[in-house]
Amino acid sequence: MSKIIVAILVLLGLGVASTMYTVDEREKALLFSLGEIKNAELTPGLHFKFPLVNNVIKFDSRVLTLNEDKERFLTIEKKNVMVDFFVKWRIDNAAQYYRSTRGQEITAQSRLSQIIKDGLRNEFARRTIKQAVSGERGEIMSAINESSKGIASALGIDVVDVRLSRIDLPDEVSDSVYDCMRAERARIAKELRAQGKEASERIRASADRQREVILAEAYKEAQQTRGVGDAKAAAV
Repeated sequence: MSKIIVAILVLLGLGVASTMYTVDEREKALLFSLGEIKNAELTPGLHFKFPLVNNVIKFDSRVLTLNEDKERFLTIEKKNVMVDFFVKWRIDNAAQYYRSTRGQEITAQSRLSQIIKDGLRNEFARRTIKQAVSGERGEIMSAINESSKGIASALGIDVVDVRLSRIDLPDEVSDSVYDCMRAERARIAKELRAQGKEASERIRASADRQREVILAEAYKEAQQTRGVGDAKAAAV
């Protein structure tokens, strides 16, 4: 008899346990009823459900990282650049996230990656290699952060940050770019040398004029002094 009571109590305990579930503060959860979303606003803590009728799917609500390998983009001169980037993102709307990705993180990462790549492709297509590599990286990141947020929100995703880790030139492009950079530096150096030579000539001409003036003044003063001396000598 006691064994039957214990068995009944165990079954009751399992039945009660199957009606309870918890939501962690680091999670977002959806409560389903016969396959349909019944509650998408579950708060952290203990909750109850009907076994066999309800089921719960939980998602990590912390900031996640999408790391991408080098991707090739074309600049306005139709030159390639190789770009490494990463994205910080998190689930913002659990219901929309589930409808868009079926709750699969790999699907979300793939679609988010395509959104960022499309945005970067547009940004690099408006810039030269020089602007992209050395001058406007901050502007590119700011623009892609702004443009990707609106598109990703349709997936229930909040884009926290997009960062360009590195921008490199492919081997077939780097030599020609470096040649252009060397030619530009040589042109600037030539201009600076010409400006320096011109300034030197002006300084030398000015110094020569001042020398002539000083010598003329000294000769004039010497002649005046000699004349005064000769007059005194004649008087004596």
